[in-house]
Amino acid sequence: MSADSGVSQRHLSFLESGRSQPSRELILKLGIALDVPLRQRNAMLLAAGFAPAYQERSLSDPELASVMQALEFMLRQQAPFPALVVDRLWNLVMFNEPAAGLMRWLLGMPPDAPIPRDGSINVLRLMLSPDGLRRHLLNWEAVCADSLLWIQREAMADGPGSEATALLAELSALPGMPSAGHVPNLERRALPFLPLQIARDEVRLNLFTTITTLGTPHDVTVHELRLESFFPADAATADWFRARFGG
Repeated sequence: MSADSGVSQRHLSFLESGRSQPSRELILKLGIALDVPLRQRNAMLLAAGFAPAYQERSLSDPELASVMQALEFMLRQQAPFPALVVDRLWNLVMFNEPAAGLMRWLLGMPPDAPIPRDGSINVLRLMLSPDGLRRHLLNWEAVCADSLLWIQREAMADGPGSEATALLAELSALPGMPSAGHVPNLERRALPFLPLQIARDEVRLNLFTTITTLGTPHDVTVHELRLESFFPADAATADWFRARFGG
């Protein structure tokens, strides 16, 4: 880390022992070298008595208009397949029409039922709850175990008493939930990814996802956004989405 941050090993040792106090510049250098999330870099600065370096804007802030336009473009481009945008705790903030349609169909909602974009829906809670989407997941145990790892990372970074830790405890306590440290059975897996195997009525869908983040963010909100895109894992799934959302 000394070489990556440009700080001597002796200086780092003095910091660890308390013989030296870090400057604002040094804290930022160490945060970059360690790839610390922007939220935690701000916390490090506050703990050392400095003002935060990174702003945390609302998505409605005019300065984030170009970011919103880019996300909306990517959501449109993903159609007829689903895509959605979540924050670091997987609260839903944006989505395309195929994603909304898939949620309505799986939850038995009317085709025109509104779905809020204000973060009031937590995607992990919706997916992992026994009365949510989980009942339509054929491989829900594997999906649940993998999903818990996302929020577990946030809980580890934020520490005890944080919103992320509370959410992890809530999700882990749901009936039938596997451990967040669950080890997947890779020997039997034929595909190079974990599919999302969905079933409702006579329909069977196989999807896999990609997670996209925005590069070189200097804003906490932007840094924490995740664009999750769903892709068909077989031709039948692709045909179903094209027939339902292609026109």
